[in-house]
Amino acid sequence: MINTPKFQLIFSVIAMVMIANLQYSWGLFTEPMKEAHSWSLTQIAFAFSVFINLQVWVQPMEGWFVDKLGPRPFITVAGVLCGVGWSMMGRASSLPELYFFYGMAGIGAAFVYSSCIGSALKWFPDRRGAAAGIIAAGFGGGSAAFVPLISYLIRNYDYQTAFIVTGIIQGVIITIVAQFLRHPGPDFKSGKAVQTAAAAAKSRRNTEVFTTPQMLQTPHFYILYLMFVAMATGGLFVTANSSSLVKSWGMTTAVLTTVVAMNNVANGVARVFWGWVSDQIGRENTMVVTFFLQAGCLVSVVTLGRTSSVMLTITLILTFFTWGQIYSLFPSTNGDYFGSRHATSNYSFLYSAKGVASIIGAPIAAWLFGILGSWDAVIYGSACLAFLSGCTALVLRTRPLPQKSAVV
Repeated sequence: MINTPKFQLIFSVIAMVMIANLQYSWGLFTEPMKEAHSWSLTQIAFAFSVFINLQVWVQPMEGWFVDKLGPRPFITVAGVLCGVGWSMMGRASSLPELYFFYGMAGIGAAFVYSSCIGSALKWFPDRRGAAAGIIAAGFGGGSAAFVPLISYLIRNYDYQTAFIVTGIIQGVIITIVAQFLRHPGPDFKSGKAVQTAAAAAKSRRNTEVFTTPQMLQTPHFYILYLMFVAMATGGLFVTANSSSLVKSWGMTTAVLTTVVAMNNVANGVARVFWGWVSDQIGRENTMVVTFFLQAGCLVSVVTLGRTSSVMLTITLILTFFTWGQIYSLFPSTNGDYFGSRHATSNYSFLYSAKGVASIIGAPIAAWLFGILGSWDAVIYGSACLAFLSGCTALVLRTRPLPQKSAVV
């Protein structure tokens, strides 16, 4: 019974929920750390970049092993790394310690993320958009359940206690869930056997299966990579700098807590909803719609959001609702273009684009804020990148799927 798509989906979602705080509750900790230490916003933002880059750049190195050995051993180790790393950030008294322990948690998050998304593409070859969206929603929206607890602990105790308590909870649950996760066996029906003609017409699917080296020789991979970088930048900027953004516009901590919680919900819902939509109307068509909407929503943040706490909350919710879908659209598109047999390894390379985007959206954005004294240029720049991604998707939808015959 455990060895069924439904149960594997549930276990994967639980594991992803447990690593959500590592990224999406970070904005609650930046100002308390800044006040407790003589650390600048740029130095603290660099810790976020360390986490993101280890989370994404470790995945290409371990993706092949996950495809071969299955997710259980890697997610078991991840439980230890995430639990110890996140908890020990509460004991970090220097920046090197902060970077080290956040990096440890990042490696654990890499194991969980690549394993679970790979499972979605393997267990649900005929519904990749919805399945990847549901699992990715655990990561994008899971921290919403923890935000009230984290806010309570910071407010009534300190940020150190918040790190320790949530780290222990997350580490234990990840380790337990890992024991139930596995990839489908050789007798599992392939996507080709179960997909209908109607479904095939909606999302273009390649009949050829690509290994990672073969994928890296196609122009399609690099086009998707650049689009991923451009689209990920805006949301990662808001995630890393939400505390400073709210403070710079003269709003309260209560507003920050509301914004972070609601953004996480919108982020998670976006992954499921737009993933499902992409199964109905096609991946590239969904990219065109949502990428242009993302550009408009980012502009609304800087024009309307700064006028009041209500408008800021609304515009940021819309921004995350038109951003979170990249974590269902890109893995499902990658699976459609290059097949599901090597899905964990293949998507791990594409997902590394998030690391590049985190450098632009966290330390570089904080550095620009230090120079300009305003977030306006960063937000407008992120909107331009999203608009360019939408234009690229318009072209991509007219091009042929990658072919092995074109790979030298």
